[in-house]
Amino acid sequence: MQTITEAPAKEPLHISSVTRRFRAVTALEGIDLSVRRGEIVSIVGPSGCGKSTLLELIAGLQQPDEGTVSAERASYMPQSDLLLPWRDALANAALALECEGVPRAEARRRAEPLFERFGLAEFEHARPAELSGGMRQRVAFLRTLLPGRPVLLLDEPFGALDSITRATMQRWLAEALKQEPRTVVLVTHDVDEAVFLGDRVVVLSPRPGRVVAEVEVDLAKRDVTSPEFGTIKRRALEALGL
Repeated sequence: MQTITEAPAKEPLHISSVTRRFRAVTALEGIDLSVRRGEIVSIVGPSGCGKSTLLELIAGLQQPDEGTVSAERASYMPQSDLLLPWRDALANAALALECEGVPRAEARRRAEPLFERFGLAEFEHARPAELSGGMRQRVAFLRTLLPGRPVLLLDEPFGALDSITRATMQRWLAEALKQEPRTVVLVTHDVDEAVFLGDRVVVLSPRPGRVVAEVEVDLAKRDVTSPEFGTIKRRALEALGL
């Protein structure tokens, strides 16, 4: 018996004994996970262990075969930015509001003030083909943020970027989430990224994905060169069997 319900007020996300199957393949098995309000949880695990499936279950795009998912309303940012090539950056960012019934002019009016804050000033009218990879991801993140939902689900948001751009975007996202706090579940295959951005790192096993470790990230500052950062990273890597 499976259920997806609205989360209780004190806990924006709670997953209990969730299993998801695709015919003969079990993608996730017995997942238990709770996320505190305002917490950023990074999910890591080997390819094919069900990380993206877990996000889609939280978003309500799939239903579990067993167990329950209790979640507040969430905005989901998939791996690809999915910007519409015929719309400029401002119209792409405003699209999420339009989908919720906000008139186009009003949606653009709400989106425009955030472009400067997100490092996109003067690119409001650029088409996606005219933007760098990092700028495209900023527009996609802004589109995800605008509806104001309390939970953000980010699926490998920087996976397609080169290492230098990726590092820049990680710092940018950390700052953006300070300015616009949300409860966040971040899927990534990059352990450094998981530790840098997360308050907690949840490690999944190979398929079927099970939670094998939860590593608290208690860092005064996210200095990737510090011994403390290295210690937390090693704990996550050991849980991955690396």
